[in-house]
Amino acid sequence: MLITVWILGDQLLAQHPALAAAEKLAGSRAQVRVLLVQSAARARKLPYQRKKLVLLFSAMRHYAQALGQQGYHVEYLIAPNFTVALQEHCATHFPDQLLTMAAADENGRLFQHTLAQRLNLPVTVLPNTQFLIGQHNPFPNLPPVKRVVQEQFYRAMRRHFGVLMEGAEPAGGAWNYDRLNRQPLPAHLNPPDPPSFAPDAITQEVMAEVAQIPGLGSVAGFDLAVTRAQAQAAFADFLAQRLPNFGTYEDAMTQRHATLYHSLLSPYLNLGLLEPLELIRAAEQAYYAGQAPLNAVEGFVRQILGWREYMAWQYGRFGAAMKKMNAWGAERPLPEFFWTGETEMNCLRHAIGRALQSGYTHHIERLMLLSNFALLAGLHPAAVNDWFQAAYIDAYEWVMLPNVIGMGLNADGGLTATKPYIASANYIHKMSDYCGSCRFNRKKRHGADACPFNTLYWNFLLTHEARLRANPRLGQNVLGLRHLDDAGRQLVRQQAASFLAHLSRNR
Repeated sequence: MLITVWILGDQLLAQHPALAAAEKLAGSRAQVRVLLVQSAARARKLPYQRKKLVLLFSAMRHYAQALGQQGYHVEYLIAPNFTVALQEHCATHFPDQLLTMAAADENGRLFQHTLAQRLNLPVTVLPNTQFLIGQHNPFPNLPPVKRVVQEQFYRAMRRHFGVLMEGAEPAGGAWNYDRLNRQPLPAHLNPPDPPSFAPDAITQEVMAEVAQIPGLGSVAGFDLAVTRAQAQAAFADFLAQRLPNFGTYEDAMTQRHATLYHSLLSPYLNLGLLEPLELIRAAEQAYYAGQAPLNAVEGFVRQILGWREYMAWQYGRFGAAMKKMNAWGAERPLPEFFWTGETEMNCLRHAIGRALQSGYTHHIERLMLLSNFALLAGLHPAAVNDWFQAAYIDAYEWVMLPNVIGMGLNADGGLTATKPYIASANYIHKMSDYCGSCRFNRKKRHGADACPFNTLYWNFLLTHEARLRANPRLGQNVLGLRHLDDAGRQLVRQQAASFLAHLSRNR
């Protein structure tokens, strides 16, 4: 029996379940053929960050090479689309059966379940093993209207997997050390750069190809890990060089350094080059070995076992339907500066510029700068989500929809986050050094030099005052409106209307 295993580009697992299943079914590795497909249609679905495409295609080709060295017959096809490639493979090799692992994205899974009819052969779609919720769903069979907040989810996952637990209690006596992780970066600290990996011949070939594909940014300067060994080296460097300070400065933002103490491991996790539990256990061991403080390790664990798994779980509940959610009725198109980075707002210029140049900004810049601005300015959620999916090297639908639509824009009506994450320039000034060299005045909410974050923040409170007052987590924010008299309210509204009209004209 000849078995074909189709491995998706974001499923580059060291132990792929479809490979093991195919060998068992076929009786020998010699009877298994592995197919990887580089789809031109998929690569052009959005104007993707070119470094993301280089990462994806180079990692796929290195993975194919590694499987070949393990004795598998591997075919790597560059095709107009997945259907053409699969049909071509079957017409050439005549497999008796096709095995594949369920895609992380909903449309991918729907396509997989049409393959038996498209290819006229038996197709088995195995469960996806890239998420820990595949091993344990802490809240099964919930109705869609039932909300589970991330902290509840995180604690349930910690208990089940026994992570940072001392018996029935969390290590150190607290579940969450977020209160210790809100320090701005001191001027005397210079975070180490993450490791870089020189492009080899395969990667250079991919870079030349991707340079011809329409998209964001440039292939120049690509230095990401493209193999599991390189990704493991990147993780080891994080453990040794940045994890100890990660927690304290997790929320800091600075124009001096793009990555600070963040791990930059999400692209590798999302491709399958690294797996969540191996990172969690290694970080946990670093704490027990005295190599990193608890607030740093717990913060890192929470990003994976809490945030990442929760995003995947939320996507599993609501799927692609999240893209149509728009709880705040936001309809404004995306401003042109999201595609160029050309804006007078210093914080956005740096954050967008970094995303366009490298495909990366850390989570607070994504949430409290980019998503915050998008929510306050009333930008259409689907357009914002498409931009994030195009711009970021770690972006896939399963993570971006709940992260952008849910957490960032609160467009799901509070199914993901219990409040909209909105803030004025005061927060940005507290957590960054952006405001000091910005032409706008962080203390003003109206006037020619007023910071747009202030204007839009107070305008958002005024526009949605009744609704926001009903949310107990936003009480103090809304109470701040008592400091605005009628004249002050009118000035804020006028300034916001002028700014937003200009925003819409300059697209």
